[in-house]
Amino acid sequence: MKDRYAYYPGCLASLSQKELDSSTRAMAKKLEIELVEMPSVTCCGAGDIHEAKPDYYLHISARILGQAEQSGCDTILTICNVCTLNLRQANKALQEDPALLARVNDNLSEVGAATYQGGIDIRHLLWEVSAGEGYERFKKVAVKSLEGLKVAPFYGCQILRPTKILGFEDPDRPESLERLITACGAEPIDYPAKVKCCGFPIVLAREDVALGELVQPLSQAKEAGADVIVTPCPLCHLSLDAWQGKAAAFSGEDYKIPILHLAQLLGAAAGIDESELKFKRHVTRLSTDVQYKLKVDSVVGTQA
Repeated sequence: MKDRYAYYPGCLASLSQKELDSSTRAMAKKLEIELVEMPSVTCCGAGDIHEAKPDYYLHISARILGQAEQSGCDTILTICNVCTLNLRQANKALQEDPALLARVNDNLSEVGAATYQGGIDIRHLLWEVSAGEGYERFKKVAVKSLEGLKVAPFYGCQILRPTKILGFEDPDRPESLERLITACGAEPIDYPAKVKCCGFPIVLAREDVALGELVQPLSQAKEAGADVIVTPCPLCHLSLDAWQGKAAAFSGEDYKIPILHLAQLLGAAAGIDESELKFKRHVTRLSTDVQYKLKVDSVVGTQA
């Protein structure tokens, strides 16, 4: 773990899932790391832009990487699986092809944008706190044991594959979330669908197929006795939380299982206040029992 990162929250944490951003910032203070702002960054270009306009996507990503260099940092900290994969894909392409990097920089220069020299690494919060110095720092600040809480980890697909771009851990047998859940004093729940896709990438094109993917982790986690599901990806969180009602109607099961962002789970164990964790913003509410196990104050109503 470094002491200073160029912070890239991504679109969802900046807009509809501000609880992820506030939880991350609060955890950064606990871990004594500085999050350096990149105030004019845009979307990383994942999804439609990447598929329809791959060259444009490379320029968007290079501009973000260039701004990170200008901040004086050598590493971007991400809190989104999709942003992590897309920025690392672009970074690999630009670092391995000097001619491509030169052409992209020429185009960026023409419009007065930051150019990129190829010296940035991209790391997800999950990677930084689940191993090495970051893991040791977290264990020291995890002052509230979440004993009795059964947590189902949900990795999703884009933090594990492809390994040639990501490569942090075994995509078939990941352990980083389980390690952190245990460090929180909670019990990790194992189930096969924890490494599957949440269905988000195809939800608009084929909702039936997406819901077929989504019900698998929800059904398996509930059957395994999980109190909550935790995920390091805001897109997975959106699917598992906001689409849980549709998944229930699709499958005929009533799940009512709260979905936590990784930073929220870590924050609860670190004693961070609900005003920063903002569980109230979730669609699926925390039950009284889960609130007790998370050691947070009563969570009712809505919160900005």
